[in-house]
Amino acid sequence: MAREQLEVLNALDVAKTQWYHFTAIVIAGMGFFTDAYDLFCISLVTKLLGRIYYTVDGSAKPGTLPPNVSASVNGVALCGTLAGQLFFGWLGDKMGRKRVYGMTLMVMVICSVASALSFGRSAKAVMSTLCFFRFWLGFGIGGDYPLSATIMSEYANKKTRGAFIAAVFAMQGFGILAGGMVAIIVSAAFKAKYPTPPYSVVGAASTVPEADYVWRLILMFGSLPAALTYYWRMKMPETARYTALVAKNAKKAAADMSNVLQVEIEAEQEKIEKLAQDESNSFGLFSKEFMRRHGLHLLGTTSTWFLLDIAFYSSNLFQKDIFSAVGWIPPAQTMNAIEEVYKIARAQTLIALCSTVPGYWFTVALIDHFGRFTIQLMGFFFMTVFMFALAIPYHHWTLSENRIGFVIMYALTFFFSNFGPNSTTFVVPAEIFPARLRSTCHGISAAAGKAGAIVGAFGFLYAAQSQDKAKADHGYPAGIGMRNSLILLGCINFLGLLCTFLVPESKGKSLEEMSGENVEDNGTAAAGDAEMGSSSYSRTAPV
Repeated sequence: MAREQLEVLNALDVAKTQWYHFTAIVIAGMGFFTDAYDLFCISLVTKLLGRIYYTVDGSAKPGTLPPNVSASVNGVALCGTLAGQLFFGWLGDKMGRKRVYGMTLMVMVICSVASALSFGRSAKAVMSTLCFFRFWLGFGIGGDYPLSATIMSEYANKKTRGAFIAAVFAMQGFGILAGGMVAIIVSAAFKAKYPTPPYSVVGAASTVPEADYVWRLILMFGSLPAALTYYWRMKMPETARYTALVAKNAKKAAADMSNVLQVEIEAEQEKIEKLAQDESNSFGLFSKEFMRRHGLHLLGTTSTWFLLDIAFYSSNLFQKDIFSAVGWIPPAQTMNAIEEVYKIARAQTLIALCSTVPGYWFTVALIDHFGRFTIQLMGFFFMTVFMFALAIPYHHWTLSENRIGFVIMYALTFFFSNFGPNSTTFVVPAEIFPARLRSTCHGISAAAGKAGAIVGAFGFLYAAQSQDKAKADHGYPAGIGMRNSLILLGCINFLGLLCTFLVPESKGKSLEEMSGENVEDNGTAAAGDAEMGSSSYSRTAPV
């Protein structure tokens, strides 16, 4: 039997969309804008780093980052993000969402600037410093995932909660787009100021000394939006669900939400104390009771996010290599260093503008109508279809007359990843777990995703190399080729589709209803779980 809901939580569940909802979306979303900018802007400058620090005089081609350096520069921030998601997710449940929220932002600001100022007299020193600060930058970014998702889910109402959480995550799209636009502006300005012939004409002189400022300026810009948001994050009150259900402070929860909602809310301390005495909902993360109630759910959220991020990050971080392979970006030796940055940024910005950003906002618009399950299943399905459509007739797409078709098909995989599992895997873990474990479980799910991203970042780099060692990039062993790599990503997307069936639908339900926190005892908890499990098979039922 369900308990009577606390008045402060019921007020949040039924609240009409108000100004504070949009304020919370912007404050939390600017963190994700910064996250995406910082994680993906590195892919815009890795070829430039290779030219600046690893060009060999007299070589037929400009320098590229050695395999181990390229893997480290691209992947080290993801390693930091994984650690940050686990640590700050746990800390958010122990200390409260708000107290930890400002820490993550300051780490991001400091390390973003420090990454741009990476120092050293040798290439090894500069790359080592860059990797060091990008690891800690990723650590701060990692904290933003569980905290932003949890805060938004606990502020939102039942009716539009999915859209609000998805809108926070959708700011990633603008961050990716901003990264490309900043790179275009900076490289265009330097290209106009310091014109130079392509590498094939003047060799190493095609990389002017001032090119070293280009990548530093692009990386440093990521600190601005985070710094501008810090004050507003510190002004946000703690979420009522943490204050009431975890900290057990009814008076503060009622006072905070009375100010936010502009309504009078009764402080129900006796009801909260009664809840605290009930041991049926006091189980820990590593208990049998958690495994019975939420074990399959956690397996579902971690597995789908892991599989999604293998495909998503390998495609995102190595767009430049895919575009070069099909000839959409000219051969490196036909451009100077700054011109190459400009053309890579232009290609990635076009993909972001036409598919990445729209995909996120389609999810925002439709998630509370279609439901999380339907959108995630559909997204994985179409990602699988388009990846196979690119891979199987791969030679066809490499012909110059078919390159536009390749770009359109490739863009559609991004559209359906964002109007699909890339958004829903972020939303669902913030809704289905108990308040005292919500941030931790979201952090675990997100960390599984970043483990997939690391597999994608490190694995795709090697796998996509030509099967003919003579045609592989300098220093790389032979791989399985771009075509086989795309087929493998298609198979991974199909596995994600199958794992989606482990994830329950949370559309239109309160957080306490989904987590089972408003049931009387273990017996009724089991009944509640059975009902919640059955929702996995009636996911399109009207709310």
